[in-house]
Amino acid sequence: MLNSKSKKRTLKIIVDSNALFVPFQFKIDIFEELKALLNRNFELILLPPIREELEKIVNKGSPKIRRQASSALKLAEKCTLFNETEKFVGSPDDAIVQMAHEWNCPVFTNDSELRKKLRNINVPVIYVRQKSKLEIDGMM
Repeated sequence: MLNSKSKKRTLKIIVDSNALFVPFQFKIDIFEELKALLNRNFELILLPPIREELEKIVNKGSPKIRRQASSALKLAEKCTLFNETEKFVGSPDDAIVQMAHEWNCPVFTNDSELRKKLRNINVPVIYVRQKSKLEIDGMM
């Protein structure tokens, strides 16, 4: 009984690829910051198109970006990989918008265009503010 209640209280948060770069770019422990910001149990969800995007970055780009992407992939192992057979059509951002709308859950991203799309459909967005802390835009 306790397990089913705690499962209900766990907040799903879809994570964008750039959110996984935050610890390396801004020296922010995203798990500790999210814990403090949300004050509740949460689960970071990684969609397959986001994982694929990170894998592509590991193989292309400057050496610094490739190292960060490799570290971001390791960090992504702490996330729950959404492993449905559902095929996503369009860009990784389209997949995020689709699932955030379907699940009615917040998204962690620093992408300003994606943030606008999400806010237009009333999806709360978690992002880095002043290069030092996480903040939520929208009601949860």
